[in-house]
Amino acid sequence: MKILIVGKNGQISWELQRCMPSLGTVLCAGRPEIDFINPDSLRQMVRVVRPDVLINAAAYTAVDQAESEPELTMKINGEAPGILAEEMKRIGGLMIHYSTDFVYDGSGTEPWVEESPTAPLNVYGAAKLAGDEAVRAVGGSYLIFRTSWVYGTRGRNFLRTVLRLAQTGEPLRIVDDQIGSPTWSRDIASATSFILARLMSHGESASRHRLSGAAEYSGIYHMTSAGYVSWCGFAGLILEEARRLGVHRGCTVQLTPIGTREYRAPALRPSNSRLNNARLHTAFGISLPDWRASLRMVIEEIAVWRSLS
Repeated sequence: MKILIVGKNGQISWELQRCMPSLGTVLCAGRPEIDFINPDSLRQMVRVVRPDVLINAAAYTAVDQAESEPELTMKINGEAPGILAEEMKRIGGLMIHYSTDFVYDGSGTEPWVEESPTAPLNVYGAAKLAGDEAVRAVGGSYLIFRTSWVYGTRGRNFLRTVLRLAQTGEPLRIVDDQIGSPTWSRDIASATSFILARLMSHGESASRHRLSGAAEYSGIYHMTSAGYVSWCGFAGLILEEARRLGVHRGCTVQLTPIGTREYRAPALRPSNSRLNNARLHTAFGISLPDWRASLRMVIEEIAVWRSLS
């Protein structure tokens, strides 16, 4: 199998590059080799590599900045996925694409299912929804995994921000009326690898035909950690685990819950980001761990790194 990961330095991409090699030859492409706003650049990459599987882990993720860069956000998140899907359909390969809880408006308290009506509240969510729809419109073999509140030991994310701010000793004011599932980037990559391995096991011996049955699974699936919490609750456990493991002394800072209106971010966020993962489990027999268990593993990993540095 030849697997092409689009996007080099993102949280999910970094983890994918470490768990995918057991499935075949893994290639990774991103800036500066690819110009994500140039369709010809995207098409040329796929035509040269001719992968059996393309995993699109690239995205414009600066949610607030997207409000002032709607055209750029749409090109990267909305148009590029469709172009990649067209090229993969042309060569008979499988396209895997990551989406977001931001495609929903966040109303109510029930977990969203894949058939729930979409109504993004911001430019980022609208562009990601456009990307989902573009991939679906192309058809072929594709898997769209909608996840939420992604964090990890690398890149810009909520976990790293909380640990950095805690070092200042200043009180932290964190939104407490938005609910979702913090999801470790490694859990997403591991689940993707498991699903791809399962699809391969159902196929033929010849490389490209080993995924001949993937088309019957084509669709959108929610992929988040089990359990729900507010951003403030998430921050609270981050600080608690960091104190327990001695990550740094600054974790004794005061944590104050606030409402979304007090946060005053340029982009609106959904209040209810709960996603129902039943379809993923039914189709592939997999469920991601509880968010608390994964967070503890991440903090333990950070503690080990710091003890060795």
